[in-house]
Amino acid sequence: MARLIECVPNFSEGKNKQTIDTIHTLILNHPDVTLLDFTPDADHNRTDVTLIGPPEAVKVVVLEIALKCVELIDMNKHKGEHPRMGAIDVVPFIPITEVGMSECVQLANDFAKEFSEKTNVPCYLYEEAAKREDRRNLADVRRGEYEGLKAEIGKNPQKVPDYGPNKIHPTAGATAVGARFFLIAFNVNLGTTNIKIADEIAKVVRHSSGGYRYVKAKGFEIKEKGIVQVSMNLTNYQKTSIFRVFETIKNEAERYGVPIIGSEIVGLLPLEALVDCATHYLRLEKFTVDQVLEKRLLEIKK
Repeated sequence: MARLIECVPNFSEGKNKQTIDTIHTLILNHPDVTLLDFTPDADHNRTDVTLIGPPEAVKVVVLEIALKCVELIDMNKHKGEHPRMGAIDVVPFIPITEVGMSECVQLANDFAKEFSEKTNVPCYLYEEAAKREDRRNLADVRRGEYEGLKAEIGKNPQKVPDYGPNKIHPTAGATAVGARFFLIAFNVNLGTTNIKIADEIAKVVRHSSGGYRYVKAKGFEIKEKGIVQVSMNLTNYQKTSIFRVFETIKNEAERYGVPIIGSEIVGLLPLEALVDCATHYLRLEKFTVDQVLEKRLLEIKK
C-alpha cells in the first residue's frame, strides 16, 4: 500500500478569481500529488484545498502554494467571516496510509522551518505538532486574528512563534502549521438574520463552552443570503458524530422558533461518517461500511 498523507491548506482569499485560479493552476502542475478538493468561499473570503500524496511530494506542493500566497495576498486588505491570521492561514498534515502521526509532526516542523526561512513569516505549531500545551487548539493560536497578533507579537512573550522572526510579516501575517486527525468542516444554516441565536447555539455544541468534546463552533452572518450559520470543525467524527451535533442544533433552533434551512460539508469527509448518519436516521441494524457497493468495487480494483 502506498505511503499517503493528506494536507488541507487554507488560504485567505475567496473572492479574487485571478489569485484563486493562479493557485489552482499551480497545484495541477504537480502529477505526484492529487487535488481532491478546491473550494473557494466568498462569504468567508477563504479557500480550502485538499491534497493527497506521498509526504515529501505533498510538502513540496504546499510550500509552493504558501510562497504564492505570500506573494499575492495582503492581509491588510483582507476581510471575511472566518477567523484568520495569515495569507496562508493553516497547513495541517494528516496521516492516511503507511504514515504515522509522528512522521506528520516532523513534516509540520520541517515545513514551518523552511517556509519561515524563505519568507520571514512567523509560524505557530498546533494540534499534535504543538510544542506547548496552550497551542494545541488552533482557536487559541489564532485568537485575536491578524489584527490582534500584529499588535501583540514582539511585545507579548506568549506570542513568540515556534519558527521565524518574532514579528508579523507586513502583508502575509502568520501561519499555523499542524499535524492532526481527520477533521470534518460542517456548517448548519439557520433561517434568521439574528447572529445572537447562532452564537448561542454554537456555545451549546462547542467543547470550550461545555459542549461536545470534539467540536469547535462559531456563529457567522452570511449577509448575502440573509441568514446566519453555525460553522463547525468536528475534530474526531468517531467520538462525536455528525448526527449527534446536528440533532442538538436542531433542538436548540426549535427553542428560538428558527428553522434549519440546510447544512453543508466543506471539503471531504470519510465514508464512515456518512454511514454513521445513515445508520442513525434509518435505524439500520448491524449495517457496516462494507455494505457500500462502491467501497467493495474499489477493493476489487486494488
